[in-house]
Amino acid sequence: MTDHLEAPAARLANNTLETLPADIARPAYARAETTPGIVHLGLGAFHRAHQAVFVDDCLNDAETGWGIIGASLRSSETRDALAPQDGLYTLSVVDGGGESLRVIGCLLRLLVAPEDPDALLQAMTDPGVRIITLTVTEKAYMRSAAGDLDLAHPDIVWDLANPRQPRTIHGFLAEAISRRRAAGTVPFTILSCDNLPANGATLKRLLVAFATARHEALGAFVDSDIAFPSSMVDRIVPATTDEDHVRIAARLGVRDAWPVTTEPFLQWVVEDNFPAGRPQWERFGVEMVRDVAPFEEMKLRLLNGSHSSIAYLGLLMGKPTVSDAFSDPLIRRFVSRLWAEAIPSLPADAGLNPQAYTAELERRYDNPALKHRTAQIANDGSQKLPQRIIAVALARLAAGGSARHLMLAPAAWLAAAQARGRTLPASHFTDPLDPVLAEIFAKNANAGQTARAAFEAAGFAAGSPYREELVDLTASHLDALRRNGAEATLKELLA
Repeated sequence: MTDHLEAPAARLANNTLETLPADIARPAYARAETTPGIVHLGLGAFHRAHQAVFVDDCLNDAETGWGIIGASLRSSETRDALAPQDGLYTLSVVDGGGESLRVIGCLLRLLVAPEDPDALLQAMTDPGVRIITLTVTEKAYMRSAAGDLDLAHPDIVWDLANPRQPRTIHGFLAEAISRRRAAGTVPFTILSCDNLPANGATLKRLLVAFATARHEALGAFVDSDIAFPSSMVDRIVPATTDEDHVRIAARLGVRDAWPVTTEPFLQWVVEDNFPAGRPQWERFGVEMVRDVAPFEEMKLRLLNGSHSSIAYLGLLMGKPTVSDAFSDPLIRRFVSRLWAEAIPSLPADAGLNPQAYTAELERRYDNPALKHRTAQIANDGSQKLPQRIIAVALARLAAGGSARHLMLAPAAWLAAAQARGRTLPASHFTDPLDPVLAEIFAKNANAGQTARAAFEAAGFAAGSPYREELVDLTASHLDALRRNGAEATLKELLA
């Protein structure tokens, strides 16, 4: 992270904590006496505004054995920003009523996996480490179009051939498990915190496949001895801006190279399956449950699905943030219709309250203090839309319902992707399918051909008897977006 500030000269660190103003919350525990119990893979802003906050709460409550070793799997950016600050950073919580600041201290060490894979493996094999948590992108799971482990992926091929120098989450997890098994160390629990359906079961299936490809006995051990609880996470965490840096430094009286800004709302639902122990997260609002599935389905289908829809429609209508987009009456009405289609797909007997949940979402989306950029949400649409939109649409059609509003989302994704370099900046957002999408768009095909080619490339609704119906709905919306624009398309759809 680039240092945006010329002043103040002092930097947030252990030796400047006592100089902070009295209204800035800070660690109440002795960091030097705190030991690591968690290794986190994927050290991004979301983890620092979500799981790390709960861990910091537990440390403040004298649970001293649960400090975090954070590892970036690709870039050194977070380590370079936070290492000179002894791992400290500021959490900014903003809404219409103002801003509160808190310094988080639970990150004890910061590693960069590509620089020193063995350092991360040593951390993961420390007997004191009992939990591995993950917040990585969907593509980091290395799944094929069919949802299985992509054994042909070059990084998977590398990890199988070079187990001591892994590149992927599967390579690191399998090698750490192998070393702990050989040393007789108690197995750790692996907790996925990513927006994937049944994320624990999904990760288990993929890792068992990888470990089995390494050695059949290792695959069997992962299958029988490693716990993979599922979890559902929810908090909106926009990218940190230059304005955030300046404002927060002025409040602190010291520089913070990488604070995180977020909303007051915070939710974490976790399947309670931790054979090696865990922090007492429930004391601080974490919902420890037997089955996460209904909660994650509601979140994926109502929050994440509407988020993606708002992002692509917002981009097409010149709305830079979620609050800007949601304040548009057309987008707001569309989201209400989207929810009306999605809610019947949720389990009816799981004790959910989708009406209260969507009312809370409206309040969150209306938060003007939270500058959540539509371009940020738009990234990786081909990886996100299957869980957020396509699965819901298939469920609706199977039940005899309508998916007309739902399928505007993939059409808007295609329209926004094609608008890059035209009415949107060329690199405004990215997608793993960008090379394929570029080839599709270069053909100047009609909406039906474009939608069908995109569905094939992304694997949307593969094998479903309703696939052609979804392609036709997407094509109809895409044609309208191309001919009339997003505003007119919404007016016609909502009429």
